[in-house]
Amino acid sequence: MQKFARLCCMAPLFLLLGLLPFALAGHDYGQALSKSILFFEAQRSGYLPSTQRVNWRGHSGLNDGKANGVDLVGGYYDAGDNVKFGLPMAFTVTMMSWSIVEYGRQMAASGELSHAMDAVKWGTDYLIKAHPQPFVLYGEVGDGNTDHYCWQRPEDMTTSRQAYKIDPSNPGSDLAGETAAAMAAASIVFRRSNPSYSNELLAHAHQLFEFADKYRGKYDSSITVAQKYYRSVSGYAATNNQYYLSYLGNNGGSLGGTGWAMTEFGWDVKYAGVQTLVAKFLMGGKAGNYASVFGEYQQKAEFFMCSCLGKGGGNVQKTPGGLIFRQRWNNLQFVTSASFLLSVYSDYLTSAGKTLNCQSGRVAPSELLSFAKSQVDYILGDNPRATSYMVGYGSNYPQQVHHRASSIVSVKVNPSFVTCRGGYATWYSRKASDPNLLTGAVVGGPDAYDNFADERDNYEQTEPATYNNAPLLGLLARLHGGHSGYNQLLPVVLPMPKAQPKPAPETKTAPAQVPSSAPISIEQKMTTSWNDKGKTFYRYSTTVTNKSPKTLKSINLSISKLYGPLWGLTKSGDSYGFPAWINSLPAGKSLEFVYIHSASQADVSVSSYNLE
Repeated sequence: MQKFARLCCMAPLFLLLGLLPFALAGHDYGQALSKSILFFEAQRSGYLPSTQRVNWRGHSGLNDGKANGVDLVGGYYDAGDNVKFGLPMAFTVTMMSWSIVEYGRQMAASGELSHAMDAVKWGTDYLIKAHPQPFVLYGEVGDGNTDHYCWQRPEDMTTSRQAYKIDPSNPGSDLAGETAAAMAAASIVFRRSNPSYSNELLAHAHQLFEFADKYRGKYDSSITVAQKYYRSVSGYAATNNQYYLSYLGNNGGSLGGTGWAMTEFGWDVKYAGVQTLVAKFLMGGKAGNYASVFGEYQQKAEFFMCSCLGKGGGNVQKTPGGLIFRQRWNNLQFVTSASFLLSVYSDYLTSAGKTLNCQSGRVAPSELLSFAKSQVDYILGDNPRATSYMVGYGSNYPQQVHHRASSIVSVKVNPSFVTCRGGYATWYSRKASDPNLLTGAVVGGPDAYDNFADERDNYEQTEPATYNNAPLLGLLARLHGGHSGYNQLLPVVLPMPKAQPKPAPETKTAPAQVPSSAPISIEQKMTTSWNDKGKTFYRYSTTVTNKSPKTLKSINLSISKLYGPLWGLTKSGDSYGFPAWINSLPAGKSLEFVYIHSASQADVSVSSYNLE
């Protein structure tokens, strides 16, 4: 066999799967979960449904696949461009499904399970279309070269929509294997609520698994236009009901599962994810005759966990602010994926009554979850810049996102056609906030020194991606809902999703004492609470909105009955004003500040303001 760098596929693990309370505080993880799911609706391609909540988007890509004689309408744009790349899309579906498999109960409790399942199904509906024959899989629609030459809304795009496929003559084991994993994982998600659809997904997974193993090769050797944008640098080693267990046991070396000790996990380098799932089988007593081989998988999984904690032999790099750092371009994809693995492994260990064995000694499962939480908190604003890297969460988040759809006025507001190059001249070069809020999008994030430039042309830091958000679904559900006492090693039985769609994310608010006719409104809400040493603490979020038609140039707030720290305002004497990053508040806009104390909400009122 020709020698390729190895890529470990997760498909057989999900095909097989077909088979401690933590004190949380500081952030509204439930709100972040709602927003992170909403982002996927902004990334939709195709005919948008009547339940679409991101209303500034319109139908797009309605002729995708037509030139190739196949229906490829639908799916997701993976980032800030208008190309549909199969490999990262499949990984996105895999991670969303894995999130639901592990933490579907918590999602159901927060009212977000149906939305999360809708997000998965939007992806799998497309992947089914992309797999029209057992050994044919379409892996891309559009190409990065022509797409990146233009800056257009998806609704206006005039770029090539050529579709590219893999088949026996032009194989792609990594793409077929990852798509098999996505189908298999999603089949578990829908097993109870939609069994016929689950069986359809499983049939595609089996066929794709066989395709990946029988016709071996790298997808970007066949779909060459993908090389520049999503090069499959790890190569391939696609997987070959006991059959899949035997495959993992017999192919651990060639797959890299027992040989590669990794310090990263993402859409192209999946070893750590495979090793974590195999360790789950081992701890759950499902290893059969392969316990010793699966033990080698687990050793590599624990190498990854220890490296993230800084307690191993080859520790990951971290920024001065404590963020995992792998690379400058879209570093947060590695942060969210690694944090998800830390969270699930913590729960696996807890369920098994075990601890983590690191070079520096034994580590309690709670320490893994605590570190995962610290990474999420960093993303949500607990960092040296006090910046939330989730758009729309908190009061200080990226305003100039590298994203075609959000940076150009909505087609529903101004349907005038935006030309290929005209978009660059008119919209890309604007030094102003995006006209459409890309709620929930997690951008690329800061550099190795916690620095971040909120500029549209800074694609390395301001471009979002679906695979940044996908692992966050499970992690945020876990942090919001707690462990709930469920044994993570037991067979998965998901709750039924609610039949009625949940409206756009909102929270109940308690108005502060400001007349309704006043030009400045203040609303407070308690977002979370926790107990520490017998004392209950509360986190309050306060929103100040300029309801006048003029710009608010300055404001002085009076805050009394405050008995704890406050973030998001600048204190001057006995009053509070705009934070350092806000000079004014345009008409209709809001700012948010938060405070924590062990009492009912503080009294917040407007002392003075200036409108111009």
